[in-house]
Amino acid sequence: MRAAMANAEVDDDVLGFDPTAACLEKKMAKIMGKEAALYVPSGTMANLICVLIHCQIRGSEVILGDYSHIHIYENGGISTLGGVHPRTVKNNEDGTMDIDRIEESIRDPSFEICYPTTRLICLENSHAHSGGRCLSAEYTDKVGELAKKYGLKLHIDGARIFNASVALGVPVHRLVQAADSVTACLSKGLGAPAGTIIAGSKDFIYKAKILRKTLGGGMRQIGVLCAAAIVAVEENVEKLVRDHKKAKALAAGINNIKGLKVGLDSVETNIVFFDVLKESGTTGDELMKKLEVHGVLAMPEGPCKIRLVLHHQISEHDVQYTISCIQKIVTGLPDKNGVH
Repeated sequence: MRAAMANAEVDDDVLGFDPTAACLEKKMAKIMGKEAALYVPSGTMANLICVLIHCQIRGSEVILGDYSHIHIYENGGISTLGGVHPRTVKNNEDGTMDIDRIEESIRDPSFEICYPTTRLICLENSHAHSGGRCLSAEYTDKVGELAKKYGLKLHIDGARIFNASVALGVPVHRLVQAADSVTACLSKGLGAPAGTIIAGSKDFIYKAKILRKTLGGGMRQIGVLCAAAIVAVEENVEKLVRDHKKAKALAAGINNIKGLKVGLDSVETNIVFFDVLKESGTTGDELMKKLEVHGVLAMPEGPCKIRLVLHHQISEHDVQYTISCIQKIVTGLPDKNGVH
């Protein structure tokens, strides 16, 4: 990636002249089965742009999961900057929302004297807060059919769409076929330094490019970053299956430690959540602090739940080392694999 960045051919992307950016965008549009694509600095900006284009009238309403990334982790930007009202539907354990509940949440336009106007449905695939669970193409199709029935748009936050594709064995373009817009992060499992792709129709991407500039996301010689992203897409997608395999091994190892619990069936991609039970004699915060001393970084998902995420630079040895560290901290006993 560093070599590709150093050798990247660049020009002014704000004016549309950067050839490396154009190459990446053309490649990603094809992968995602859409007419066009646009590189933006972050996933948060990408989702914000998509929601604002679909909901151009202030006071519009978007239906999305109560534990979706857009709703929880993106600073309320759709409301703060776009005047868009979120209407949440409960996320199931697998990241889906019940189709009936989505339909019940669509506002009756005949009572717009009081109601906001529903204009958009958002899905997330894979679903981060559910532990990286994957939404099937069939489920997404049903949501897409519902959206069309009521004249709504469908956006997919596909930050980890490549993980979902690999886990399900279904091409990316098929998973997002029903969507009017979709995002895909380049800097998570794919390992690029930065950036997210938006994909949609040519008209949608034209509007997205203008809004990217409005939000401060227009950059000049962006080819230096897009070159790394091209390497990520061409070389690292095939490595995701190994990440998923290592995540399952990590989950199984943690689940064997008394006082800790992992829902093994929930580990479908590269994210592992585990619960720190009272019988462990420690807390999630204490465990994370001690893990950091051993060079293992984790994130809290609540007072008693911890999140670990893998990528292609995490080796099988790293997985066993992490299990050993956790066992040592929780039980005080060394594991045969490492920490004494």
